[in-house]
Amino acid sequence: MKLSSFLYFARFGIRSVLLKKQEPIIGSLILTDRCNLSCKHCSVGNKASVIYPYEQILSEMRILYDMGIRVLFFYGGEAFLWRDKNKTIRDLVIEGKKMGFLFVSVVTNGTYKLDLLEADLILLSLDGNRKKHSEIRGNTFDLIMDNIKNATSDNICLYMAINKINKNTIRDVCNLAKETDNVRAVSFNFHTPYSDTRELALTREEKQECCDVIAEMMDNGAPVLNLRSAFPYLVDNSFPTPCHQCVVIERGEISTCGRCIEIPGLCEQCGYFFVAECSLLFKGNIRVMIEMLRTYLKYI
Repeated sequence: MKLSSFLYFARFGIRSVLLKKQEPIIGSLILTDRCNLSCKHCSVGNKASVIYPYEQILSEMRILYDMGIRVLFFYGGEAFLWRDKNKTIRDLVIEGKKMGFLFVSVVTNGTYKLDLLEADLILLSLDGNRKKHSEIRGNTFDLIMDNIKNATSDNICLYMAINKINKNTIRDVCNLAKETDNVRAVSFNFHTPYSDTRELALTREEKQECCDVIAEMMDNGAPVLNLRSAFPYLVDNSFPTPCHQCVVIERGEISTCGRCIEIPGLCEQCGYFFVAECSLLFKGNIRVMIEMLRTYLKYI
């Protein structure tokens, strides 16, 4: 991370904590809901099967920037499916950098060629070892690993959603992150139980067991991007929600924190580690502050 970017984020964090401001700094922009997969845990893919046009995306990027957003995530569906005439995801990343975003990331299922060195980070979904990943996402594991091997940059972070199916494969994914070239780190979430995927949600005891395993792997040198200091809050779902420093924009509609905020009761079951970490950070949790500083400077 550039020193100028680090100083900007540090000033924002200090201002948010001391002045108790709730200004956003992290924005997620939905490019499309189209996806080439039909994953068991997904509740948002291929609902309208729409790809939003380039000019609309640019307009939404400007809206986010003018709001103070400086960390931008491009999401789908599958983000690498996004195209408008001769424009691709690369054009959006480059435009985001030109616009002034300090950190631009793309979230993908990894089944497309990973040639995107302009992105600060590619968050790539890998949901377990070959057997469990395939049970959730279809027969894509080997294709994904080949794409990682042939990636043009080492800006990849594995991204695992832990659920009833794959909860026993955390060690496998941590070891892959540790041993695989082009992979910087691994980031975990717990499954957030939308109404059509409630059966995949973990119990409190299962969450605790998973956090214990992640902590064990961190002690063994696994490059985990998550913060151990946030684990107790994730296990008990006791972190503040929603996170006002995060917003999502789709079709010009802006939601605080995530698209699920309007679903009754879902915030109280949120499994997003990053949301918990940011919420605790901007509430002034000292342990989270120190650990985030150390972890992000190491892996990002």
